[in-house]
Formats: sequence, C-alpha cells, structure tokens
Amino acid sequence: MKNDPVRTAIFPVAGLGTRFLPATKATPKELLPVIDTPLIQYAIDEARAAGIERMVFVSHPSKASIERHVRHDADLSRMLRSKGKNGVARTLEAACLNEGEHEVVFVMQDEPLGLGHAVNCAAPHALPGAVAVILPDDLILGGRGCLAEMVDAYEHGKAGHLVAAMEVAPDAVSSYGILAPRSIEGPMIFASGMVEKPAIDAAPSRQAVVGRYVLDGSIFADLDALTPGAGGEYQLTDAIAAGIGRVGLAGYAFSGKRFDCGSKTGMLAAILHVARSNPDYADVLEEFCNLQAATAPAAA
Repeated sequence: MKNDPVRTAIFPVAGLGTRFLPATKATPKELLPVIDTPLIQYAIDEARAAGIERMVFVSHPSKASIERHVRHDADLSRMLRSKGKNGVARTLEAACLNEGEHEVVFVMQDEPLGLGHAVNCAAPHALPGAVAVILPDDLILGGRGCLAEMVDAYEHGKAGHLVAAMEVAPDAVSSYGILAPRSIEGPMIFASGMVEKPAIDAAPSRQAVVGRYVLDGSIFADLDALTPGAGGEYQLTDAIAAGIGRVGLAGYAFSGKRFDCGSKTGMLAAILHVARSNPDYADVLEEFCNLQAATAPAAA
C-alpha cells in the first residue's frame, strides 16, 4: 500500500529565541545565519527538495522580517540590477519562494502556547493528506535532505506518523522525546510509543525524536482534542501519541548530520562544519588551528 503524497510543510517560526538574546531582540532566530545562509533558508530548500507544494509559516506579528525574506522583493532586485549586481540579484531570487511554483501562507501564533498549538494554527491551510513539520533551528545537512528521505519513506511505508530519529548519548536522553522501538526495518524504527524527556534509567531506548515530522492528517483532530499541559502549552508529542493505536508510529534514521541551532554550541558547530567543507574558509580555519596549537600548554 502506498500513502498519498505529502504536499504541505508547516514551519513553526513564532518562538522568541530567548537563548540567543540580545541577537534575537531585533532579528528572528530563524534568520540567524550559518555563515551567510539563514536557518530558515536551509529549511525552505529542504522542503523544496522534498517536493512540497504549500508552505505554511506559523509566525508572530513581531517577526515580519521572516516573510520579507521568504517572498520575492522586486524592488530590491531592481535596485541591485541597476547597480550592476546581477549575480547577487539572481542569488536572492533563487532563494525566495516563487509563488508560481509553491504556495506560501503566513499565519500568526499570537501566544506561545507550545509546538502543538503552532502546528494546529496551520490546520485551515493544510492540503488534504499527511503534513510535514520542519523546525528550522534543527539544521540537518548532507544526503538528499532529511525531509526528502522521510517523504519517500512515508509514501512507501507502513506508518501514519513518521518522525526523524537519531541515537543520542546517555546523558542527552532526558532532553528529548524517546521512542519505544518494537522492530527495525532498514532506516525505519517502528515504535509502540514514545516517552517525553525520560531519565536514562527509565528510557525505552536512546532513539531521540528531532525536528522533522511527517504526520497523518488526523493529527489535527488529535490536536483539537488536547488539553494543555505544563505552562498552558499544547504538546505535539501528546497528539502524536494519541494516534499511535490508529495510524502507527515510526522513527526514521536519516542520513544527514543534525545540529541543534537552538543552542549556541550547536550553532557554532554548524558554522564550523559548513566552513570546513568550503575551501574559501580553509586559510582562516588553518590559521585558527595553528594559533591554538601554538598557545596550547606543553604536555607535562
């Protein structure tokens, strides 16, 4: 049996980015760059590579600059071309979403009521069938693209809810939702459930759920039925758990490398990873490494 194509991607981008203050006081965290490419751009490109037709951005009124980045700016392109900067104009035009090829929708989440609430804000705009959810501050680099891999696996798979999964260190288990595996078929980890942020001695595995989801369309009914948890927030994991008995749940062991760019250390790791793969930055990295070696204390 083949599942229907995944046509909608939801981008929850309403968060305040408090861990990056003061940088995010005026600049949304999704626009923070990994060298010269904002996090949201990586997420958009990943959705495009997965064949997504409609992209729904769940934003906040204070973050209008995200919409400016996403949409084509004809005035800016004309100004750049008038100054002979045709290459820069072409780069910007390629980065933005062409609404002749992709539908773009912005909706507002006025209150921080959790990831489940953010996803449900997009419900009126989702095309029929399963939906993808992309958390831009979970940056996944390499391979075909994590979402493209997951969409392909979903359309040919047996689980109605599919989540990106990776094995984490024992001391990191309590920071994630953890799958309870029941069988493994290639990259698919079929699960009987998941436990939110368990202690390591209570965790059913070390397979952690990270920021990519392909969810059966029934997720919206399960979100509607939720009651708020701690802090008045509606948790996406609770809605996923509610549907496991009906539609099934699997993790997908993606091929790329994931960086938690919601943290400063994760963002730095992503920047260094991208820099290391580009010869334009080789001299800077070599100079830094040589300086570190020269100033390191000698071994006893």
